Amino acid sequence: MKPKVSIVVPIYNIEAYLGRCLDSLLQQTLKEIEVIAVNDGSTDRSGAILDQYAAQDKRIVAIHQANGGVSSARNAALRRVSGDYIGFVDPDDWVDTGMYEALYGTAVSEQADIVMCTYVREFGTHAKEKKFDLPEKLSYCDEEVQTKMLRRLIGPLQEEIANPEYLDAWGTVWSKLYRADLILEHQLEFMDLQVVGTNEDSLFNVHAFYHTRKFVMLNKPYYHYWRAHAASVTSGYKPDLKEKWFRLYGFMERFLQERELSDDYYKALNNRICLNTLGLGLNTISISNHASVPAKLRKLSGILNDQRIRHSFRQFETAYCSAVWKIFYGCAKLRFVVGFYCMLLGIEWLRKTVK
Repeated sequence: MKPKVSIVVPIYNIEAYLGRCLDSLLQQTLKEIEVIAVNDGSTDRSGAILDQYAAQDKRIVAIHQANGGVSSARNAALRRVSGDYIGFVDPDDWVDTGMYEALYGTAVSEQADIVMCTYVREFGTHAKEKKFDLPEKLSYCDEEVQTKMLRRLIGPLQEEIANPEYLDAWGTVWSKLYRADLILEHQLEFMDLQVVGTNEDSLFNVHAFYHTRKFVMLNKPYYHYWRAHAASVTSGYKPDLKEKWFRLYGFMERFLQERELSDDYYKALNNRICLNTLGLGLNTISISNHASVPAKLRKLSGILNDQRIRHSFRQFETAYCSAVWKIFYGCAKLRFVVGFYCMLLGIEWLRKTVK
């Protein structure tokens, strides 16, 4: 029987959490699924665990390959999918049992190319729902998809600037279900993280939403995003993150140029560059970065004095920001490194302690 949904799971050294993830997929109320799970050269028991699950449930397709990174694993899975729709789940996360029934049912009834849900961030000791101040159900068609979603994936404008923590909350692939033909006909693939550092999801979605005619969001937290895993791709210090993000900005800028999109998109990209000083700063002060405080301050100074970042801040308006964010991005704009560093320490403390 042809599956209604293909679920892509890239796997690398995740033996402690893999069973939880696969169990949540196999327990879906939507039974007509296939799980394309790619063991990306794991050196722990992840491959063996995957094979055990595949032997017990024929809906799991196990693929083993040499380590190439999460994008390589996802791309390998996309070459094997056979469902009408495609979803993505990371192997240390899990989903509610009714997630794919809800997303698939909405996609079919609404004739949507992409359906999205919200998510819960799981910290081990506590959980925090990522709340979107939106109706229970939201849909965009045709040009609205471009102006509301594609542009938002490039970067925020006006009131959206007020919540920098939502910059990439819209861009995750694991919170979405895609019509398979949308991905396969346009040969969409994920960019290697060695090139762009992070945000390969957002870049993938920029291309996907460009071809999307209808998008629906269900404002319900079906997905559980595990943040307590120290080896997660989003954790740890990345010394070359700025250089990789600048490549990401370059890919986005070329996309805008090739599609001859309006000035609003370029303003949005400039705002992304400014807001991303938060991510660059948190990466620099990470406990995984064993450099001294003076060395971290020099690194932060190099970020804030970068010519491209300074150019973006000349056009950045803090009028829509809350008082705290006005101070934070004011420090960045004025290149007040010590103030920027102290604000980062406070933000990092709040991220870890506020429940």
